Amino acid sequence: MYRSQAFFMIKISNSYNRFFPSVPGCTDSSRSRRKAHFLRIFLLVILTFFAFRLDGQALVADELLIVANSAVPEGVGLARYYMEKRAVPSANLLMVKTSVNEQIGRSEYNQQIADPVRKYLEKNDPEGRRFKCIVLMYGMPLRVLPPPLSQVESSDLKKLQATLKEWTEKEKPPGQKPLEKSKEFQAKSAELKKKIQVLTKAHWRASVDSELALVREKSYDLEGWLPNRFFVSFRGKKIKNMPQSAILVSRLEGPTPAIVRRIIDDSLYAEEQGLPGKAYFDTRWPEKNQPKKDQKLSAYEQYDQAIHNTARIVRKSGRLPVVVDDRPTLFQPGEAPDASLYCGWYSLGKYIDAFTWVRGAVGYHVASSECTTLKKPDSKVWCKVMLEKGVAATVGPVAEPYLQSFPVPEVFFGCLLDGRVPLAECYGLSNPFWSWQQVLIGDPLYRPFLRRGFPTKS
Repeated sequence: MYRSQAFFMIKISNSYNRFFPSVPGCTDSSRSRRKAHFLRIFLLVILTFFAFRLDGQALVADELLIVANSAVPEGVGLARYYMEKRAVPSANLLMVKTSVNEQIGRSEYNQQIADPVRKYLEKNDPEGRRFKCIVLMYGMPLRVLPPPLSQVESSDLKKLQATLKEWTEKEKPPGQKPLEKSKEFQAKSAELKKKIQVLTKAHWRASVDSELALVREKSYDLEGWLPNRFFVSFRGKKIKNMPQSAILVSRLEGPTPAIVRRIIDDSLYAEEQGLPGKAYFDTRWPEKNQPKKDQKLSAYEQYDQAIHNTARIVRKSGRLPVVVDDRPTLFQPGEAPDASLYCGWYSLGKYIDAFTWVRGAVGYHVASSECTTLKKPDSKVWCKVMLEKGVAATVGPVAEPYLQSFPVPEVFFGCLLDGRVPLAECYGLSNPFWSWQQVLIGDPLYRPFLRRGFPTKS
């Protein structure tokens, strides 16, 4: 029964794949999406009852490679603390010496982080069968910057920018209202902007975590994202540019060492005692009725529907009471007590203090800059403040990620609810891309619903 169900889920997820664009910035206008939310619902109903493991079994402590920055003693201490609590072998600790800042240059990343990790894996796991997840500890850089431009590239960039400016000014004569842009101008400017984007190497920027997931790859394209072979929708698919040697990456990080220690302790506590509280889902619009045959949902409508679908999955599981806010405004201060699960949007870089988080809470906010920093004292980005307020695990981007790169919420939360799949694998199954912007913060072995007990009613 398990095999037949798993096979059927692959078939469903293969169909689901066509709803994911292959290049950054691609919009829903070029894709048919009218069946996406039905596929999501069916996919997660199956996933909730049948654990879909990445490699046939759940991640265990011996399969973790712990990476700590020797320049940050607190991070090294936390690495040893975590390894003791999770019984990770002492030989699984790799010390690197790298920047103490949250960002790092591309060449420094290669020399100080990627190369030492690659050499360790080649020596200790040459066949790639032992280590399944890298855990970055407190004090590791957060994002990799694009490489600097050469003189020739800088000169070419200035010429392209000057040409674009000239074309734009022709379309908007001084002292007059902007003219309606001609189709010819739109086509030329789009082509030129694409050339500028490629030349600036803006899409070479990525989170350290997402880049390190491909550390076993000998070479790969740094321009934009690459498909994640673990992603439910891509399993069984032959995709030309999909790396085959990916490894999961999680991060035990936060604004302070005390918060990281609390994340470790809370994860263990919730596994032992169970995860109580309520699941909160913040959508922008009421749930849509079944779409008509030729009706298309925008990318934003589709993701909003995905959050509604996730709420339905949690409610049907019977594990937690569910609260859905489908108003255009978000949950307001005091409206979300005892929160254990959360997914919602869209308050850019401005956390709303609506929640009191139970020990072991998991959630993420869908917005473009919510993990740009975990350290700046005055920052209100959601990942940072959620960790300060008490969550044990969250996800967020270090730069503009585009909507389609966020984890599929039904898959992520459905895996967590199943209880047999740990956090890192839930993320691996729900995250579409590597070499991109997203970061998973939390204990990779964390299973908040490991202790099943008796389900509650909504």
